[in-house]
Order: sequence, then C-alpha cells, then structure tokens
Amino acid sequence: MRAKRFAGVIAGLATAGLIAGCAAGGGDAAKGDETVTLWVYPVIADEAKHKAFWDETVSAFEKENTDIKVKYEIFPWANRDESLQTAIAANKGPDLVYLIPDQLMAYQKSIEPMDKYLSKDRKSEILPNVTKSVTIDGHMMGAPLLTSATPLLCNAAVFKEAGVTEYPETWEDALRIAPKFTEKGLHLFNYTASAEATLNMTFYPLLWQAGGAVYGKDGSVAFDGKAGTEALTFLSDLAKMGALDPDALTSLPATEQSGIATGKTACSWVNSVTELAPFWGEENVKVLAPLKDKKSITYGTVGSLSMLKGSKVKDAAGKFADFATSAEVLKPYLTEAGFFSALDTAPLYPADSLQGQVEKYVSSTTVGELAPSSRALMGVVSPEIQAALLGQKSPKQALSDAAKAAAPLLK
Repeated sequence: MRAKRFAGVIAGLATAGLIAGCAAGGGDAAKGDETVTLWVYPVIADEAKHKAFWDETVSAFEKENTDIKVKYEIFPWANRDESLQTAIAANKGPDLVYLIPDQLMAYQKSIEPMDKYLSKDRKSEILPNVTKSVTIDGHMMGAPLLTSATPLLCNAAVFKEAGVTEYPETWEDALRIAPKFTEKGLHLFNYTASAEATLNMTFYPLLWQAGGAVYGKDGSVAFDGKAGTEALTFLSDLAKMGALDPDALTSLPATEQSGIATGKTACSWVNSVTELAPFWGEENVKVLAPLKDKKSITYGTVGSLSMLKGSKVKDAAGKFADFATSAEVLKPYLTEAGFFSALDTAPLYPADSLQGQVEKYVSSTTVGELAPSSRALMGVVSPEIQAALLGQKSPKQALSDAAKAAAPLLK
C-alpha cells in the first residue's frame, strides 16, 4: 500500500475553510457543559460510513457523559500539516487531532502527553510495539486508534508460471530463486524507488531486517552503516539480475497498471491484501512473514488521537480519547477501514481470511525511530537509493552521499 493511497487521499480544502469555527473547545456557560473539538481524516474511504461511525461514537459518549459535548470535523489528507500548523499558530486548533508517529515528533512542542488521560486498563491493553511507536521522551504522545502491517505478499499464479514451488523467507532465499523468474521474463519484487514512495514501506524495512536503524542513539544518521550497505547491496544485486520491476524503479504507476497487478511481478511488501486480491484473486494471495536477514520485521503505521496543549478542556478531551480508543468502540471502524487493533485483544478477522493472516504479523511491525527530520530525510535519501539501483553508484557510495546531504537536516 503506497503512502499516497493510504486510506484514500482526497482533494484539498482551503486553509481558511479548515480553520473556520475550529477553535479549541471550551465550556458553555449557559448549559454548564464542556465542548471537545476533534479533527479526523477519512480513514474509512466511504464518507457516509466514516461519518456514521463518528456520529455513533460521539452519541454513545455523550450519553455516558452528559456534561461533555463533542464536535468533530472530517478533513482531507491533502495539506493536512499546513492546515494544522496554521490553526495552531492562530490558537484555533482542535482539542484532539488524528496524528501518525512522525507527526507526533513534528508537533511534540504543541501536543500534550496522553499518559495521565488514558486509564490504566487502556494503557495495559496497548501492544508493546505500538506503545513504543507513540512514546517520545518517556511519554505517550497519542492514544492509539489503529495500526497496520505490511508483510510479504506473493502471487501463487506467478510462482507457478516461474516453476518455483518455495516462497522466500530470507534474503538468501530471494537471491536464490530470483533467476528462475527472470528466465521467464518475470520479476520477483516490485520495489518502488520513486521519490513519491515513502521509505518507511520500501527501503527502511530491509534496513531493519539487517539489524540497522535510520538514526543512531546520538541523533546522527545510521542508515549509512554496515546494515544499510547490506540492505542496499541486496536490492542492487536483485536489480542487476532483473528481479526488480524496472518500471517501479523510476516511477510510481497506478496499481492496476503495474507489473504486480498484471501478473509480471510475484511479490510485494509495499502493497496491502485489499489492493492486490482483486487483481490476483484471493486464492492466489500468499501472506508470508516479512523477509528476514538478521530478523523478520516490517513497517506498520499507528494512527492516534493527540491533544493540543492549547486545549481548555483537557480532562474532557482525555476522557473522550480514552472512550474512543476502546476495543468495543473501534471494532467497526477498523474492520470497515481494513486496519488492525493497536490493543492486545481478540483478533478482529477470521484466522483463515486474508486480513486474519496479515493480522498475526501486527506485533512484528515498527514505525522506526522518531525524529523531527524524518520526513525531510527521505527527500535526500530516496534519490541516492534510486541511483544505486539504476547502477549509477555503488551502494556504499550512494548511502555515504545521502548521509552527507542529510547532515544539515539534523542541526
């Protein structure tokens, strides 16, 4: 699943329109109640269903908390950071807003730690890897709503065409079977080197599988170390074999136009089962563990409700965040959107369903290390990785050049 398609990005809306009427909540002197304002985004692609979920959630909460009112607004994914930054600067931001991990770091100075607002029961239910993903300087900066997982997905029909009967578990497996695909004019992976793709779902999982990290403990970059070179060499070797879809190395084609959809490419760790099943046929989708070098690990995002420091109704907002992130409340939200629970509770999907098979890898995901420069860093690293895969630079040189270009971002 490409980041640009994550949960259905829709057209932008003017900043002025976003901010109108969105000042942080406050009390209603006439009624003696408090009003919590909430900004969310279309996680459920069907607008009517998404609105129905929040209508029902707010209604249920207000019945239990008659002195608190909740007003929510659904905004598009496009330009969401610019709109939120403008609202915060004007002191017209909401009390609660949906954020993902790299945004938690970016807005750290503007958001309130959620630790004291979430109940002990809620905090004890959150999966350890999810808790880590929203924790900065020892504090949870968001109340997790959802998580995702991107394990390895392979098309059984393409394996059959290539005459391959085993599925890769390790990098070594992948390098061994790759020539059997290229001999038939097929590709093993659809690695996307376009700058439009997020490294969280392309290169970073391989870096983590090699035991590496994007940043070092001292805050410097670490992707140019031994693990990073091993990961990029693995990709480069596959590219030289012709085992990576060449179109995906230079562009980001629509899924339906890509080799992964047309039966020319066998496996992906950047797509979701909901994207690929319509093209492959559910019977051909093989959900496999993330590839392994030193460890088997992949990327999974975490969506959370965070509280702005400017909120005047923090206790009320915290109470709603705790309510809205309970397993019972979130189940229809998650299953309709195709995401997974951030809580250690009963599985959401039947074990034999495709989503059920993906769900078991949720605990094998990470968002990586959080840093203020995370997004900007991708902008200087992506071109260098692409250069290596196009044979223009060695893996070591490409990562060294990326580290040099990244240095100003860390100041």
